[in-house]
Amino acid sequence: MIKFSAVEKRFRRNEVLKGIDLAIDRGQRVALVGSNGAGKTTLIRCLLGEYKCKGKITIDGLEPRASRQEVLSKVGFVPQLPPPLRMPVGQLVRFAASLCHSDPQRMLDVSERLGFDARQFRKQPFVKLSGGQKQKLLIAIALGRDTELLVMDEPAANLDPEARHILFSLLAEKQESCAMLISSHRLDEVASLVNRVIEMDQGEVVLDDEVADLVDMASQLDCRITMVQPEDAFIRALSDWNFRSTDPGHTVWAGKIAGPDRLRFLGMLSRYAALLSGVEMNETQVVVDSRENVA
Repeated sequence: MIKFSAVEKRFRRNEVLKGIDLAIDRGQRVALVGSNGAGKTTLIRCLLGEYKCKGKITIDGLEPRASRQEVLSKVGFVPQLPPPLRMPVGQLVRFAASLCHSDPQRMLDVSERLGFDARQFRKQPFVKLSGGQKQKLLIAIALGRDTELLVMDEPAANLDPEARHILFSLLAEKQESCAMLISSHRLDEVASLVNRVIEMDQGEVVLDDEVADLVDMASQLDCRITMVQPEDAFIRALSDWNFRSTDPGHTVWAGKIAGPDRLRFLGMLSRYAALLSGVEMNETQVVVDSRENVA
């Protein structure tokens, strides 16, 4: 579906992409990882036709710059940094829907599933929204339409744990019908979402490997954490994950995490390993209805 052939990009004397050769097929969920400055965002912008580059890029045989409108009609994009748009939310949704001949109601419904009722903010300028609200709306615009390719740059940034779970459920609904390219500077943020990892460093691909596709993106885990003794920093960290104390001494905490977030959650727990006396994580059955996934 996507092909990069000897793709090079230079900004003055700085060679940012150095002969990238890649092929990504429909149904593949690719983590594009690497440190800041590795070339990930530049590669994405070339893919979207925003930058001229040497070599050749095609999406279903179409070149992004030569057939930009047709290419972008196939692509849902979530940028890392929200654009500074002063357009009211309602107008932005209608405008985005018109570009891809989609129903704006679908975007509003996805936004509501993520926990942001865009209808209530329809007259609010996009730039005045909070970081989390902007991220939810951009995700809703990208996922609330038919797409053949999803390109997401740090898509879960600024999202609370519940919204992350809904995002993963939304991605699970599209995993068979489109390709996904998910950029992140941290593999633990996206490892459970993907079945292929591409790592970039200084403009080159240094790793391209398939990974075990064992995690249901819509899954959820019941978790129970037992502390040796209460500790304020650990309690704040658990509260950020919407965990609640279940005993008077505040040493036992319970909550739910999205299946793809297990590595990220375990990374948080590792910082407080000395305070842990017990960790239980059990996958719950997820029932899917027409509006959202609930456990």
